[in-house]
Amino acid sequence: MLKFASTQKLYKESIKNKAKKEFIIPAFNLRALTLEAARAVFRAAKKEKAGAFIIELARSETEYANQPLSRYDNLILMAAQKENFTGPIFLQADHFKIKDKKEVKDLEVSIKKAIENGFYNIDIDFSNFSIKDNYTLTANFTKFIRKIEPRDATVSIGAEVGEIGGKNTTIEEFRKFMNGYKKSFLSPDNSRGIIKIAVQTGTSHGRGGKVDFELLKRLGREAKRHNLAGVVQHGASMLAEKEFSKFLGKGVCEVHLATLFQDIIYDSRYFPSELKEKIYQWLKKKYSSERKKGEKEKDFFHRIRKKALGPFKKEILALSQKNIKKICQELEEKFIFFFRTFNVSGTSDLIKKIYSD
Repeated sequence: MLKFASTQKLYKESIKNKAKKEFIIPAFNLRALTLEAARAVFRAAKKEKAGAFIIELARSETEYANQPLSRYDNLILMAAQKENFTGPIFLQADHFKIKDKKEVKDLEVSIKKAIENGFYNIDIDFSNFSIKDNYTLTANFTKFIRKIEPRDATVSIGAEVGEIGGKNTTIEEFRKFMNGYKKSFLSPDNSRGIIKIAVQTGTSHGRGGKVDFELLKRLGREAKRHNLAGVVQHGASMLAEKEFSKFLGKGVCEVHLATLFQDIIYDSRYFPSELKEKIYQWLKKKYSSERKKGEKEKDFFHRIRKKALGPFKKEILALSQKNIKKICQELEEKFIFFFRTFNVSGTSDLIKKIYSD
């Protein structure tokens, strides 16, 4: 029976070393062609007998990609049904953040809506604040989530130390955050607290970078000392394929991937060149003032073209079924690559065992 589920059980098992196979959970952000892209995920999962994977949506993506949470969850469920996928579906609300403390109530509303729509995995992100404000806000929102979560599901909560695209997270910052968080959450052993934590190790959203794998390994070890499943890697989409296998053995429990799949859609030879040109002209007219000094035009368009996904959603969905099918075959190949690279292939039996009740 299909159902939305929390990764909490899986991560608790990994902490207790009962999940003996080492793997990293890939978290796929599907910004466009959601139904068909999700079908490609589930087809790939069935071929690889993969069960440990997440389908997610960032709070910002609900806006610029015009993907309301209440619509997104239905599309994912429909995709699973169409592909006869069985087993739990892990939906995740990614980068649920605020710019100012005045927005706390708005974020509470967003989180409540997310949980009501089956997003039982919530990544809260206050990395743009000071360490003290970060751990205080994270603790307060952990308490809030625990109050509103379903009785039959413990929401998996992630936090973030070190803003993605900024300076790298240090061990000292990590420890300061965790020690402050535990005191604020009033739980020295982190019982029912966060289960994972995102860190910055050299990447940037949509642009990749160079990962400091030695730092990542040290942060991963530190995370496990605090009874966490591990650390989370963001901004990895633009890394070379050979880099992804290096995340194994570093204490990484999740790698989030988004821009890569958007690029596969935009850059496919089955994506109409006339529509692509129309999108670029619209972006140029609307966002030219955001082009950075010295930034090449191609880099500028690559950085901002995600903002066209919402305004051009109907036109993208109106592509011929033949073209959509071809594009999604390309996506499916990439999903299979990540299942294999992160050792997720063959995890379906493990997931069914853990979630059999």
